[in-house]
Amino acid sequence: MKQFLLWTLAVILTIAAVIYQRSTGPTYPFKGKLTQANKEFKYKLLRSQETTEGARITLPTIDATDYQATLHYKRYQTMDSITPKAFIFSQDMKFEAQLPVQPAAGKMEYYITGTIDGKAFRIPEEGEKSIVLRYKDPVPGWILIPHIFLMFFAILFGLRAGLSALSDISTMRKWVVISLVGMTFGGMMLGPLVQKHAFGEYWTGFPYGGDFTDNKTLIMWLVWVIGLAIIGLKPKKNEMVSRIVVLIATIVMTAVYLIPHSMGGSTLDYSKVDQGIHPSEAIETGKH
Repeated sequence: MKQFLLWTLAVILTIAAVIYQRSTGPTYPFKGKLTQANKEFKYKLLRSQETTEGARITLPTIDATDYQATLHYKRYQTMDSITPKAFIFSQDMKFEAQLPVQPAAGKMEYYITGTIDGKAFRIPEEGEKSIVLRYKDPVPGWILIPHIFLMFFAILFGLRAGLSALSDISTMRKWVVISLVGMTFGGMMLGPLVQKHAFGEYWTGFPYGGDFTDNKTLIMWLVWVIGLAIIGLKPKKNEMVSRIVVLIATIVMTAVYLIPHSMGGSTLDYSKVDQGIHPSEAIETGKH
């Protein structure tokens, strides 16, 4: 029963951490609702798109006498004029407007205005920042899926190690080793492959750049490397120091993991592109 409760708590904490991280990241959909005749219509607006085509920004299909919308967009962090584009119903009856495709790490900022039965709306609301969408090259599933699974796996066993440090010292080292293995393969090996396919570079964290995701991965990996080096593989007569080390490592890992994904990630510097520099050579990191 004790083992069951500890694993249940570890799973709950892991799922909660994943949900929080996903919901706060800058590349996950911008969510909201439109209202018409006391009915609510949910929408999810893209903030990430592969370079295979321009992002299709879709609004809910609403049966209204007067339903119009316009997409307003420009390249991110440029002095470009804002381009308006009317939403239309596509062949599959989706109400959408398409952004122009950009090179990998290229970003577009956009907002939407429109009317429903004579009532005006704006997404995001007036005074709020525009939505920012980033393009990335496709990442093969055989790399991306194991990467995501192993990172989830590493966080789960890292949290389980911390819980063991509190109440089940006999299994603590085993979970530390498993978490480190997951972090090594998922983060330090597959992570750079994901980055290479998406943005053209294997590593854009310290000391080469300021990519938050790469730096997060490095910190989480180092935490367990150092932790395991201190506690060793064999039990000690006095385990108090080992317990404290594992607890600290778990707390640091969790705190770092909760930093939103893709913060400070690869961003195309359009000023360099406009000077004739190839987009692959005009990518910077460490900026929002």
